[in-house]
Amino acid sequence: MTDHPTIASPEASATPPQPSGDEPAIDSERADAFAAAHPVRPIPAQRPVDTRPICETPSASDFLNPVWKAVVEETRARGNDIHLPISVAYAERLCDAYPTADREVVLVATLLHDTGWAHVDESRILSEGFTGDWRKAQIRYEHEHQGCIVARRVLPGLGYAPEFVERITAIIEGHDTRHVAYSIEDALVRDADRAWRFDRAGIALASSWFGMDPATYADRLAAEIVPELITAAAVEMATADLARSNALLKTGVLR
Repeated sequence: MTDHPTIASPEASATPPQPSGDEPAIDSERADAFAAAHPVRPIPAQRPVDTRPICETPSASDFLNPVWKAVVEETRARGNDIHLPISVAYAERLCDAYPTADREVVLVATLLHDTGWAHVDESRILSEGFTGDWRKAQIRYEHEHQGCIVARRVLPGLGYAPEFVERITAIIEGHDTRHVAYSIEDALVRDADRAWRFDRAGIALASSWFGMDPATYADRLAAEIVPELITAAAVEMATADLARSNALLKTGVLR
């Protein structure tokens, strides 16, 4: 987490939707339809998968630059200026492997998915969002809600149609707290959000958030996060990255 203060906004006091029970509300019809369309899990890649280190293929989507410029301040919260660009680079690779997905939706949603962290109580990000049953922490519902507000604030002025904006917010809302995907675009954003953790930069940042040493965090990635990945392409990339990171960080010795 950075030292930058949480960004104030007129919408920041808006009351986020409260989860009912232990899980967020699920649109079972959409979830079931997506599961039926993709019964094999992880979903097989449609094209070859690039498993090189992600630093060899930084994002080449210059059309995203206006969106990046619109959310510079939001990137200064919780390491987003590292997490988001790397996640977008992974999202591009996933789109290459699944060309039937709407590439623009995937990339814009990935870029914006965690911008809501800049509009929540920064003191609660680590104390609630990365401890205990962190997937159900209220602060995570709040950051999703605020991320949707950011998307609705910046995208219309950049020429994006209302229908496109709603597709983006449907992915952002629930990307951490909803345990199922609704579409291939939703799935690719979720996998890009996880894939960055396997790179050495992701391990360096996220292990500190969870209060773990790199070896313990790498073990957690293998045991908990790889099984969460929805696409075979993400599994291939994550497995290759984790092997490289374990070797580089000497996790077999430093434990």
